[in-house]
Amino acid sequence: MTAAAHFAPSYRAARRLFLDATSAAGLTLQTCAHPLPGAEGEALAMDVARAGGFDLPALLVISSACHGVEGHCGSGIQHAMLCDTALLAEAQTAGVALLFVHALNPHGFSHSRRVTHEGVDLNRNFVAFEGIDGLHLPANPGYDALAGFIVPEAWPPTPENEAALQAFAAQHGERALQQAITGGQYRHPQGLFYGGSAPTWSHLTIQRLLRQHGSGARRLAWVDLHTGLGPCGHGERIFAARPDAETLARARAWWGADGGTVTALHDGSSSASQISGMLWQAAYDSCPQAEFTGMALEFGTVPLAQTLQALRFDHWCAAHPPAPAAAREEARAAAREAARAAMRAAFYIDTDVWKQQVVAQGLAAARMAVAGLSA
Repeated sequence: MTAAAHFAPSYRAARRLFLDATSAAGLTLQTCAHPLPGAEGEALAMDVARAGGFDLPALLVISSACHGVEGHCGSGIQHAMLCDTALLAEAQTAGVALLFVHALNPHGFSHSRRVTHEGVDLNRNFVAFEGIDGLHLPANPGYDALAGFIVPEAWPPTPENEAALQAFAAQHGERALQQAITGGQYRHPQGLFYGGSAPTWSHLTIQRLLRQHGSGARRLAWVDLHTGLGPCGHGERIFAARPDAETLARARAWWGADGGTVTALHDGSSSASQISGMLWQAAYDSCPQAEFTGMALEFGTVPLAQTLQALRFDHWCAAHPPAPAAAREEARAAAREAARAAMRAAFYIDTDVWKQQVVAQGLAAARMAVAGLSA
C-alpha cells in the first residue's frame, strides 16, 4: 500500500478508513458519539481502537485531530499504523497496549476548522475552570491589545490593520507576536486560540476514555499528531508533559534514539509558543498512578504567516455568519467555503511526497515509544 492510500479528503472518508482498518486488524472498537452532525450531515464521533489487554502494564496512546482540520494528517498516520502488522506485533511482544484515538475533535475535522463546535482550541482547554469570574484563568495581555486587529470587523484586513500587527512585532519582536497570538487566551470567544470558559465535549470525553483505558497502566505514553508549524514535511518532536528533568530526559532518550531531537516549550527550543491548558494535562488528571511520557509530533506544512492568515479568515467567517438578505448570504457562504479551503491548504499538504514523509516519521515515533515503554 502506498503512503497516499492511508489518507482521505474528508472526515467521513477518513473515519471509514479507520473503522475498516480496525476491523481488519481484529481490534476492539469503541465509539463516543458527538452531539452534532458533520459538514455533510454525517454522524460524528471520537472513535477508539485498542490493541492489547487491560492487564498490560504499559499503554501507548496515539491521537489525531486535536485541532480538527489537522486530522487529515493524523488520521492517515493512524491508518498506516493499523495496517502495519509488524508494529502491532512488536507492541504485543513488548507487552505494550496501543490505544488509537481517532478524531479528538471530530466536528472541527469535518468542518475544516481548528476549533471544537464550542469554538474552543482543545489544546488550550485543560485549565482549572473553577469559579465564575474567570479572573483566575491565564492572562494574555498581548492578545488583548491586538484582538481587534487579529480578527477585524472587515475582511480582508486593511493596511492599517496589518500595520498595527507589524508595529507590535517591531516593538516586541516576531517571537513575541507569535506568543501573543498563539499562546492561548480566555477573554475573546470569537478570537484565535481561545481556551474556553468550561471543559469542552472533547475534553470530557478524552478524560473519560483515559480513565477507562489507562487506570491500570503503570507506564503511559502519548503521541499526539499535529500539523502547521515548521519546515514542510518535517516532524518536530515536541515534549508534551510536565517540565521536570526526569521526564524530559526520558522523552529525549526515547524519541532521540535515532539521533533526532526532542524540543520543549519551557526552554524555548521549540518552534511553538508557550501554551496554557495543554491536552497532556488530561493524562495526569485521569491516570495519576502512571509514569507519564508525552510528545506532540508537529509536521510542517506552509509558512506561519499563511497559516495565521487562514486562521484569521476562518474566525472572521465564524464571527460574521450569513445575513438574511439572499445576496449577502450567498457571498458569506462563498467566503465560508474559501475559508475551509484555506484552512485545509494550511494544515494538510496533499502530495505523495509529504504523505510519505509524515507516515515514515509517525511510524518511527510509535516504534520508539513502544521500545521506551518496554525497557
